Amino acid sequence: MPEPALPTPLSGSARSIERAVARWLDESDASDAVVVRTSGSTGDPKDVLLSSRALQWSATASLHRLGGAGSWVLALPAHYVAGLQVIVRSVLAGVSPVVLAEHADLPAAASRLPAGGRRYLAAVPTQLYRWMSAPADVEALRSLDAVLVGGAAADGQLLARAHSAAIKVVTTYGMSETCGGCVYDGVALDGVDVALAESGAIRLRGPMLFDGYAGEPELTASTLHDGWLQTADLGRFDAAGRLEVLGRQDDVVQSGGVSISLTAVERRVASMEAVAQCAVIAETDPEWGARLVAYVVPRDHHRVPDLASTRDSVAEVLPRSWAPQEVVVLPRLPMLESGKIDRRSLRLRRATSSAS
Repeated sequence: MPEPALPTPLSGSARSIERAVARWLDESDASDAVVVRTSGSTGDPKDVLLSSRALQWSATASLHRLGGAGSWVLALPAHYVAGLQVIVRSVLAGVSPVVLAEHADLPAAASRLPAGGRRYLAAVPTQLYRWMSAPADVEALRSLDAVLVGGAAADGQLLARAHSAAIKVVTTYGMSETCGGCVYDGVALDGVDVALAESGAIRLRGPMLFDGYAGEPELTASTLHDGWLQTADLGRFDAAGRLEVLGRQDDVVQSGGVSISLTAVERRVASMEAVAQCAVIAETDPEWGARLVAYVVPRDHHRVPDLASTRDSVAEVLPRSWAPQEVVVLPRLPMLESGKIDRRSLRLRRATSSAS
């Protein structure tokens, strides 16, 4: 029985996607596109058209930056762009990725990587956070030539812990529309242009850009202008010229006439010693326009952060008017299949509790 063509949007098991992608890259025209559905962590999922040419260019540029082709642990869903790129990089290297889900744990998967060559893994911050709590996982991560961490902002303390453990973490910035990460540790991959609009929004240009949104020409036209991708992310360049991603434009809310960056508040709360994970959302408030709610997972259930200490911590580095008006303690944050925080679920949680 012949193997099926690439499903639309991309779906299936990691191995079925690997087989289909390998055949597609070998037989398809460079302009043929695969449809990848976005995770929908901040809005409705969109179907992104990625050409064979763009995916292969992105994979090649990534491997060049990392130091050459190698073998990969596939620790992310293969039907999202980050997992798909692990497969594309593996196909180009002529090796099959080690699928984490097929093994008992990370050390078992890492032990199956071929010896003698370069060894890589791509993950989201939540996965890195969980692995850092297990010595065996830390040792497995330490054995790799690079651990790509992207898909969401990584907490500075988490990255510092990883670096101090001699783990070669590479932070990546990108999205489905750019075939995944196209800026590594704040530096664009060779051939990628990064600029900032007057609003501070990040603009990207290069061969890795998508062909458009399937069936949504108006959305495509509003996102792609003169070869540039207009992102919803705010950024700035540091003194060394490296890109620093500050958060999404829609993460800036107005409360009492004050513009507040939810990302900045979230990073500050996450830096508290008692906080393991944090997500900050804004809900509509009739008096202030918006009020901030911090959802926190404590490191120790005996040391739960309260509202007063959280507000004081935020006020140490940010305006006190930015401090959350409420702290909700959870045993864990809701997560999407992609490994990102499910912020829509948190907003629906608030709406449901308010209506009841």
